Amino acid sequence: MRPRVSVQDSALRNGDFSLRIEPVRSEDAGLYEAQVAYNMDIQSCQVELGVITVTLSPPSPVVENEPLLLSCNSSHRASLVEMCWFHNGHLVPTSRTFCSLHGALSILRPTMSDAGSWRCQLRYSDNEIISATHSLQILGFDGPRNPVVYAAAGSAAD
Repeated sequence: MRPRVSVQDSALRNGDFSLRIEPVRSEDAGLYEAQVAYNMDIQSCQVELGVITVTLSPPSPVVENEPLLLSCNSSHRASLVEMCWFHNGHLVPTSRTFCSLHGALSILRPTMSDAGSWRCQLRYSDNEIISATHSLQILGFDGPRNPVVYAAAGSAAD
């Protein structure tokens, strides 16, 4: 997994044997075990790493008015009970514009106002709730709704 993993050598003297993985990938999910030998004593611990991903199709940036699909997947083993999507912190209800199906959110005609933070929240049968965020960029025009702009002669117009 090198060079994505590291252990802080300076922290080892203080008993901190943390493993850092950056960036985490889907295939990194699984059980990790640490073993530390000190004098004649061997200590070990196990940690399970779960991974949740939000993917965008087509890949970012998205062009305004072209359909997109945000997908949410997790390595959690329990059965999925509920999935919710949030845009800039607000729950997104399903509608003609936003269709939720099989762990994905389809936005049929994205606009500039759909850019920003999208969070998928998953709730499982064992009451585990996990979430992940994706920053959505949309290419388009963010100008006046009325295409006519008036400016005084001699002044600047944007």
